[in-house]
Amino acid sequence: MLTTTAQAWLDEALAAATARTTLWELRFASAGRHCGAEHADSVRVLLLKAARADIPVLTRLYHHGSAAERRAVLLALPSLVTGPEALPLVEDALRAHDTDLVAAALGTYAATHLAPHAWRHAVLKCLFTGVPVDTVAGLHERASGDTELARMLTDYAAERTAAGRTVPADLHRVLALTAPTEES
Repeated sequence: MLTTTAQAWLDEALAAATARTTLWELRFASAGRHCGAEHADSVRVLLLKAARADIPVLTRLYHHGSAAERRAVLLALPSLVTGPEALPLVEDALRAHDTDLVAAALGTYAATHLAPHAWRHAVLKCLFTGVPVDTVAGLHERASGDTELARMLTDYAAERTAAGRTVPADLHRVLALTAPTEES
C-alpha cells in the first residue's frame, strides 16, 4: 500500500500520463524514488497504460531506461501491444545478463508472440542462469509435446553431467512437460 504522499504523487503522475504531457515520462523514471522499489514496477506499468504508450514510446523508454524501467516496459507489453511489433524489446532482454529482465521478458507477451526456436532458447537460458521456470508464462502449454525442447533439455543435461555439474531441478520439471500428450 502506498503512503499518502506516494499516492498523491501517483495521482498527479497518472493525470499527466492520461493527458500525455511530457511530465509523465519524467514521473515514469522517478517512480521508484517516490513510491518505493516494491511498488515501482506496478506504478510504472500503470503510467504506461494511462499514457497508452505506443511502440515508439515503449522502445524509447526501454532503450534509454534503467533496468527497472526496462522491466516495467516488458511487464506492460501484454496490456499495450496486441501484435508482434514489440518482439525486439523481448529479444533484447533475453540477451541480457540481468535475470530480473529475463524473467520479465518471458511474460504473457512472449508466450503469445515469441517464435518457438527463440522461446526454447529462452527456457534454456532460464535453466542456466537460475531464473525459476515458474516465471515463464505459458510454459505448460508451449512445452507440451515439444520434442525439440525435449531434445535440447536432454542434451543440456548430458553436457552438465559429463562436466561433473549438477542438473537444475527445474530441467526435469520442464522435460516432463514435453512428454507427448494424447492429442499429439
